[in-house]
Parts: sequence; structure tokens; C-alpha cells
Amino acid sequence: MKNILTKGIFWLLICLPELLFAQKETSLDLYELQNRGKLVVVNRTVAAMEEGGRQFIRLSENNDEGLVWLPVDVFSSGKIDILMRGKDVLQKSFIGIAFHGLNDSTFDAVYCRPFNFFAQDSVRRIHAIEYIAHPTYTWEKLRAEFNAKYEKPIKDPPDPNGWFRMTLVIEGEMVKAFINNKPESSLVVEKLSQNHSGRVGIFTGSGSGGDFEKIRIWYKAK
Repeated sequence: MKNILTKGIFWLLICLPELLFAQKETSLDLYELQNRGKLVVVNRTVAAMEEGGRQFIRLSENNDEGLVWLPVDVFSSGKIDILMRGKDVLQKSFIGIAFHGLNDSTFDAVYCRPFNFFAQDSVRRIHAIEYIAHPTYTWEKLRAEFNAKYEKPIKDPPDPNGWFRMTLVIEGEMVKAFINNKPESSLVVEKLSQNHSGRVGIFTGSGSGGDFEKIRIWYKAK
């Protein structure tokens, strides 16, 4: 009986991701999608790049924020995983994921500021990762009215000039962000917008470009 119970627990742990997230998984090769003209780009230019054995896309810098909408089904709950690279240059690297997008100005997003990962200034370190909900809840409004609630430091942050993974888990009103598969979340917030489904895309802040390799999306079972 004990052996049967032990085996049951083992297989439950193995299958837990399948139980938590629907069988439907989408894996997106951004380099291939760019070459096929399948990306919808807003206020940026995109180039397909090859470097060090990687194939990825590079977004240009530009004033105001930029988006790249992905050719995926409408997303509500589940998990979004992205490989991306910014740079350690002050105010020149804001990179992340937009989700529950209704249009080019209405969406939620979580993004990182790599130039703050190892900042000597403790206040800047608190601004390493952030949640926003446009158009109402911009970073300026959230910092002014809810300082340090929707942006946090990253414990043991990655190389600000290197590739790293960000994973969002979106479940109902809750949004959690994990960096490089660490079990401890770097950010946990309650959604501020009333949008609970919509498009998924890449987000870049004003003045920022960035490199993005692959995105995987798991759709939660309804």
C-alpha cells in the first residue's frame, strides 16, 4: 500500500504541470515568424538576427513604447515564458511581455529594467521588474501612488547584458513573475485592469530596444 501511495505521489508531481495548465501549448520561434511576416509591429522596426548559434529578433530603439503582437489564440489564464536580452545602459532597456491586449494602447504588461539589476542605489534596485496596466495604470502613476507595490527588486538577478528567461503565471486576478526558472517569484501582484483575455506580445519601453528569441505559451484549462 505504501509503495502504491509513493508511486501515486510521484506521478502526481510529474503530471502536475499538465494538470495545472491545459494540454494546449504554443511554442513560437520569433526569428522564423519575422521571416514569414507573421509579427505585427507597433512603433519599432524588427530585424531577424543570428549570433553565437542563436536565431532571434532585435527590436529597434524608438521614442514612446513599442509592441510586437504575436500570432496566437486569445489568451486568458496560463503561463507565458520568454527568452530575452537587454543591456546595462541607464534608461535604455525596458523589456518584457504584454498580455490581455485589446489594442495597441490597452494591455497589461510585466517588464524588466536590466540596468537596475545590480544598481548601487537601493531605490533603483527596487525598480528591477514591474507590472503596468495601460492606459490607466502607467509606471508613473503606479510609482507616484503605490510606490514599490507594483515594482520589485530581483533576488540574485541575471547578467544585465545577457540572455535570461522570464516566466509569467496568470491565474484570475493574480500575476506572478519568475526569473530564470527560480522557484521564488520576483513579482506577485493583483491585476489592475478589467481585461481578462486578449492578445500576447513583446513589450519595450520608451527609448528601448531589445533581443527576443523564443516564447512558449501554455493555455490554462477552462
